[in-house]
Amino acid sequence: MSKRRIKKVAIIGSGIMGSGIACHFANIGVDVLLLDIVPRELTDKEKAKGLTLEDKAVRNRLVNDALTASLKSKPSPIYNKKFADRITTGNIDDDLHKIKDVDWVMEVVVERLDIKQSVFEKVEKYRTPGTIISSNTSGIPIKFMNEGRSEDFRKHFAVTHFFNPPRYLKLFEVVPGPDCKQEVTDFLMEYGDKFLGKTSVLAKDTPAFIGNRIGIFGIQSLFHQVKELGLTVEEVDKLTGPVIGRPKSATFRTVDVVGLDTLVHVANGIYENCPNDEAHDLFKLPDFINTMMENKWLGSKTKQGFYKKSVNAEGKKEILTLDLDTMEYRSKKRASFATLELTKTIDKPIDRFKVLVGGKDKAGEFYRKNFAAMFAYVQNRIPEISDELYRIDDAMKAGFGWENGPFEIWDAVGVEKGIELIKAEGKEPAAWVTEMVAKGETAFYTVKDGATYYYDVNEKAQVKKPGQDSFIILDNIRKSNEVFKNSGVVIEDLGDGILNCEFQSKMNTIGGDVLAGLNKAVDLAEKDFEGLVVGNQGANFSVGANIGMIFMMAVEQEYDELNMAIKYFQDTMMRMRYSSIPVIAAPHGMALGGGCELSLHADKVVAAAETYMGLVEFGVGVIPGGGGSKEMALRASDTFRKGDVQLNVLQEYFLTIGMAKVSTSAYEAFDLGLLQQGKDVVVVNRDRQIAEAKKHALLLADAGYTQPVDRKDVLVLGKQALGAFMVATDSMKASKFISEHDQKIANKLAYVMAGGDLSEPTKVSEQYLLDIEREAFLSLTTERKTLERIQHMLKTGKPLRN
Repeated sequence: MSKRRIKKVAIIGSGIMGSGIACHFANIGVDVLLLDIVPRELTDKEKAKGLTLEDKAVRNRLVNDALTASLKSKPSPIYNKKFADRITTGNIDDDLHKIKDVDWVMEVVVERLDIKQSVFEKVEKYRTPGTIISSNTSGIPIKFMNEGRSEDFRKHFAVTHFFNPPRYLKLFEVVPGPDCKQEVTDFLMEYGDKFLGKTSVLAKDTPAFIGNRIGIFGIQSLFHQVKELGLTVEEVDKLTGPVIGRPKSATFRTVDVVGLDTLVHVANGIYENCPNDEAHDLFKLPDFINTMMENKWLGSKTKQGFYKKSVNAEGKKEILTLDLDTMEYRSKKRASFATLELTKTIDKPIDRFKVLVGGKDKAGEFYRKNFAAMFAYVQNRIPEISDELYRIDDAMKAGFGWENGPFEIWDAVGVEKGIELIKAEGKEPAAWVTEMVAKGETAFYTVKDGATYYYDVNEKAQVKKPGQDSFIILDNIRKSNEVFKNSGVVIEDLGDGILNCEFQSKMNTIGGDVLAGLNKAVDLAEKDFEGLVVGNQGANFSVGANIGMIFMMAVEQEYDELNMAIKYFQDTMMRMRYSSIPVIAAPHGMALGGGCELSLHADKVVAAAETYMGLVEFGVGVIPGGGGSKEMALRASDTFRKGDVQLNVLQEYFLTIGMAKVSTSAYEAFDLGLLQQGKDVVVVNRDRQIAEAKKHALLLADAGYTQPVDRKDVLVLGKQALGAFMVATDSMKASKFISEHDQKIANKLAYVMAGGDLSEPTKVSEQYLLDIEREAFLSLTTERKTLERIQHMLKTGKPLRN
């Protein structure tokens, strides 16, 4: 069997999903042909220009407008604007013949069977036999779409269902057609994971597949419970948000963002196509939803849904909430529950569920009813929508942003307790669940030898979850492979001579214990191991240094202690750079301030594609003090080339810090000089990141890693740069673009990156730059405005501009 490669894809249909999918294929380096229909009539603008329906600009208007709108949308569908050049647009009438040269044709047109069948009929005329053909339908049965197609078409046809937005939501449902070849299914599953960076979930050809079947059930269940329990919109969103490991948008805000009409369309589809579903009546829309649909209160797209932005009598913007009893908008009410207070000291959502279902107030009652309904429903979907329970959990985590899937939550509550909740609601456990418990199995999942096992309903035993060999799951190995632990880090043995240093502080901030842990990790690795990875699998790599600690020292005017603390940070970064073993940083999510500085000092960065990296210290009134300012001066020096205007090169690096720029992806971090071409790499699937970082550590070690020699050759420009930067900041201050305090910070940064007021360009050591960086940082902490900024950040989590 030949190895299938995807070099070029054709996407037919350029709406929100089609353009989004096209952008994500472009993100991973694939050449994309994006096609849509030809307009039937001219716009007024086109008439004014004297264009006709035969002009190419008119014929490609729909596809070009759709792609342009997508590229302008926020959050961006593309990792880097340059990647959009990988997308070629066209129309079905003129350009469909080009699909003969692609490796995969994907249909993303409107959800109407007749239109899809018409597209497939045209596709078959030009498609090269053996080419994969798929549909992004969210629920039209494959047997209908396949009708009348050739044998080769049917053998290579599947549904490949992305969730919106395709770049950010990880679920990729693969639904093979009845005649689809196994090798095509296997290929699509692997491609989704390895190349698209998704969680590939094999689903059956049932209405709404897995993600939407369970997700829409959950929302419909809440719609019916909200009236029964007398809960407000705010209360439900408080109960179903981050406290249980769900997105901040929780339930009703999520519906507003997605669009009520979208949800209703899927719910109606399940209601009509699943007459034997035991929860059939639950998919019937409650009266308040029908009223909202009639009023066109569909959410963000119509400016009002469950929430509505308004301007009050004082002219201030206000968010109003829909009262589900009166169907009128009112001011938001604060939601609070005693049960939720009990979970404030429990960091991980998975550890909160036992407390939540034991609550004595309305929240406790809500959780008992809600989880009972969910447990009862998911148990009965096996084997209807999936033969394996883990696929349901994977789909909910990847498609709906749940931190834990339904069966994982059931495990957290306790299998027996879950059965008790189900029975309390007048429902019964499924036969397979009763049988599982009777066999002495006490959980749906277990961990053995660092691998996850799940209860297989057919095998009636715990079976190893497939696909894990490409991953390292830190939760699974933390206890068994622990080498060292303090309150800030856990150091684990990843095997093959590679250690991992995992942050355990709140939001993975870097304080004294984390720095001690990093030093310990380097010591251990140098003594008995081959290399070190600094990585974790939390929500964010690190939001930076512990600014609370800096604030306390500055307020108490303990400047000697603060100087020592900053020097300890700098020394730790340099210890990583000049160790005798390779150090790999594996940032993901937010890698800000100190988290960014750490990455800058690693031998190599293996970044997740979704890494938002930046030196943001200006926001709290200081400059990067953990080696970041020094490092940007060093990188500028390394980029100076013959013929360059060196000051212009240095200015780019200066502005990256001075404007507190944060990359919107790892690929954008290359443009900011925070990642380095030819050295650092990007991994699209974050689940593979730690394993990939380990591979790179081994590669460097096996290649004969040698401890680097201290740098003493950093070219700084002295007064030439310092004078130019100070003139610029003076001009910005005079024009009121920046405040006096902003100017002071910028001038301190200029002093460091220029290497001080040296009379001419000079080569200096890293330590020289670190010393003046630390001095500048400390001097800024004596400023009242800086302390105000730090205090504001600690209170609100947002930077303050003076």
